[in-house]
Amino acid sequence: MPITITARHCEISDELKERAKSVLDRLGTVASRPIEGGTVVFDLEAGSATAEIRLKAGRGDAVIATGEAKDHRSALDRAEEKIRRQLEKEAPVHRGRSARDAV
Repeated sequence: MPITITARHCEISDELKERAKSVLDRLGTVASRPIEGGTVVFDLEAGSATAEIRLKAGRGDAVIATGEAKDHRSALDRAEEKIRRQLEKEAPVHRGRSARDAV
């Protein structure tokens, strides 16, 4: 999956870039459909750090979440929590017994 990391109005460390890549990799395993691409945008506005995660899934569907905090790492963690909840809602729910259990 192609990954793009962008910083607006700020500089981010290589460690934070690697963390963002690992977050996108983890989110790719949660998604019910294959993820075609991921983007993380770090920004700094009025002293508040933000991180926005955008994932593009199979049929062109996009999932977007933004986290805000005093530092970019915490903002990234908050955005990951939000997008993880969205992806888990999309995941198919299997209820009842499977055909194998019915035998």
